[in-house]
Amino acid sequence: MIEIELDEPRWHAFVTSQADALPFHHPSWARVLTECYGFRGFALALVGAEKEVVAGVPIVQVSHPFGDLRWISLPFTDSCPPLGSAAYRNGLAAELEEARKGAGAAALEVRGFLRGATVDPTVDAVKHSLSLHQDAEAVAERFTPAVRRNVRSALRNRLRLHWGDSLRDISETYYSLHVQTRRRLGLPAQPRRLFRLLWPHVLEPGNGFVVLAYHGSTAVAGAVFLSWNGTVIFKYGASDPSFWRLRPNNLIFSEAIRWACSAGYHTFDFGRTPGCPRSNQVRTAMGHPHHRRALLQVRGLTCSTQHPRH
Repeated sequence: MIEIELDEPRWHAFVTSQADALPFHHPSWARVLTECYGFRGFALALVGAEKEVVAGVPIVQVSHPFGDLRWISLPFTDSCPPLGSAAYRNGLAAELEEARKGAGAAALEVRGFLRGATVDPTVDAVKHSLSLHQDAEAVAERFTPAVRRNVRSALRNRLRLHWGDSLRDISETYYSLHVQTRRRLGLPAQPRRLFRLLWPHVLEPGNGFVVLAYHGSTAVAGAVFLSWNGTVIFKYGASDPSFWRLRPNNLIFSEAIRWACSAGYHTFDFGRTPGCPRSNQVRTAMGHPHHRRALLQVRGLTCSTQHPRH
């Protein structure tokens, strides 16, 4: 197993060749994280006879002045399972563990199923996804009647959607709603720099988008999505509670799903939630089955997997 840079052409070629690669695997996502937080990013890869990458994971190295060195694939990321054919992934756990020890990293966390790791799972969150096809109306029929009514209500209330087309849309308009929402929930807000970096590295090149809902000239809700390789992932969302009665969030997601269908995407991922009953009900109402996300620990190696929840 070797370390290679995330912007190296052979890593990019490998990731783009993998049918199950997620937007989180795209090197641009790790680039946003490393530039925003000052982390070091790289890939741990297995290579073939021609030095081509045949399996691997992107890594961000996290260290603190008085803490242990840790490798994470990837921080601030819902899911990032190892890539590669089953033949190569079978021995990946042992290779990663050896690399971790050799680098003196106290822990390696892989946010996805890692074949060959002997671990005991514990459930920590729920993941939602919706299968798409080109008939957007048929997909919308899977929403509950209440959601369909809410979408119609939003249109009657003359809400207007704006698909972000500038840095200001995400770093100013959306971020203002984001900070307000995080404060309301008692959570720290991500730095503005993260959203400033998302625009040039992810959204502007076409690997994501931001949607804002307006009532008149006032932005009342917004959502940030990552989109690449057949999957759309809801990553960040925010709204002004004084306008919830107008149902802006239902309209945003309904139109984002409609766009994903027309653009040929096969999966709409609502992201992960920490078992919050209300947020899970909202996602399930839009036709999204949910899956348990389990964190797994073995020696210094941590990985996660998802299991269908019935």
